[in-house]
Amino acid sequence: MVTQYDGSVAERPPAIIITIKVLILPAQSTETKRNAAMIRYRLTVITIVISFLLVRCTNTHKVNSEAKFSPEDEQLFTEVQEQTFQYFWDGAEPASGMARERIHIDNVYPQKDRNVITSGGSGFGVMALLVGIHRGFITRDQGRERLEKIVQFLKTADRFHGAWPHWWYGETGKVKPFSKKDNGGDLVETSFLLQGLLCVRQYFINGDSAEQVLANRIDTLWREVEFDWYRHGTNSLYWHWSPEYNWEMNFPVHGYNECLIMYILAASSPTHGVPPEVYHEGWAQSGRIVAPCSVFDYPLQLYHQGDSPYGGPLFWAHYSYLGLDPHGLKDRYADYWVENRNQTLINYSWCIRNPKYFKGYGPDNWGLTASYSVNGYAAHAPGNYNDRGVISPTAALSSFPYTPQQSMQAMRHWYNDMKDKLWGPYGFYDAFSQTANWYPQRYLAIDQGPIVVMMENYRSGLLWRLFMSCPEVKAGLKQLGFTSPHFK
Repeated sequence: MVTQYDGSVAERPPAIIITIKVLILPAQSTETKRNAAMIRYRLTVITIVISFLLVRCTNTHKVNSEAKFSPEDEQLFTEVQEQTFQYFWDGAEPASGMARERIHIDNVYPQKDRNVITSGGSGFGVMALLVGIHRGFITRDQGRERLEKIVQFLKTADRFHGAWPHWWYGETGKVKPFSKKDNGGDLVETSFLLQGLLCVRQYFINGDSAEQVLANRIDTLWREVEFDWYRHGTNSLYWHWSPEYNWEMNFPVHGYNECLIMYILAASSPTHGVPPEVYHEGWAQSGRIVAPCSVFDYPLQLYHQGDSPYGGPLFWAHYSYLGLDPHGLKDRYADYWVENRNQTLINYSWCIRNPKYFKGYGPDNWGLTASYSVNGYAAHAPGNYNDRGVISPTAALSSFPYTPQQSMQAMRHWYNDMKDKLWGPYGFYDAFSQTANWYPQRYLAIDQGPIVVMMENYRSGLLWRLFMSCPEVKAGLKQLGFTSPHFK
């Protein structure tokens, strides 16, 4: 059964049950019978009121708790998870076990990059493997063996001051340049990878001897990442460094966008940590990150990079929060559950209003985020320029924690009504446009991974609980001034 994780530290809140037993003596007269009936009526009313209040109390943290799924919906939910999981299982690059950057069903790869693998997408992928174990798609031993292969690859593959590149050649572990000068360390993609690896470490840390060895090897990789190097002598973190071009990419990362997890991991590192001022001056720009506005009556608290008046592409509410639990997560700048949920509802509302009159947009067909586009690749988002008539299923499916009813409505429509155009061996294809009559049978790792992970977080909070159990992460968050139900 698909039940909603409500943000509590335990997987499910304990049930609260009150039983009221009343002894009513046999009636001896019409008046006594009338009184007994009145007592039973009043007790029924009291019981209903108490039950209602208890439900309200136990649902304090739930969003969209009215979401009700039929047995067919629940079956579909699991089928989508399992089919999408196969991208990282059957579809993995065989030499490394890592996630391919892309899989094209037509086997046409214009850049001859069929075996190019991705660091960030593999971070999402190792989390998907944990979901596979948890849901019984694979056995625990099968998952551990695949993860051992991945960790061995990461130990020997190209690294740059501990950070991995965006891409490698899967057969050799040598860097594949993302662009001419982006041929070294990528701290953002490394952070997405570490977020997943730390979940794996926590999953196996108390297991048998083989599992503990795996957990310890991950811990070593984590401790080797030199977050402090990527400060470039400033109070910001830089996205790239290259041994050939040094800092010429010149990309200090400021919020708000998908990169929050990088700053949190940098503050959490037990060996190469950065002080809080790097977060406050770099990411938060000495408070300038705060820029309240309201769109469609949904308030946003933060400045979304790129001058995005309707909020950025929806992956900003996903990538950093695959492990980082946004429930009750707050600092001096924002309530991150509110920010993510409202960004999602703005995205949904834009598609409902459909001011550019694209074909097919509506309550059962929505979701704008970065994905393949009719002309290449684009960061789709609400707005006159960034909405190009392309729906990316990952946007709605990875938003199940924020909008379960709306996400289910879209998933049901795509599967029941458009399956022949949208469904393939690894779940829903990456993107489509009814306006352009464009239905490419292609996938991207960074879009498939969040589907599996965030759907599971909606069901059980599995990855949230694993990541938030890391003692270093708790310490790092506290150091930066965050509060969360996961720590005091």
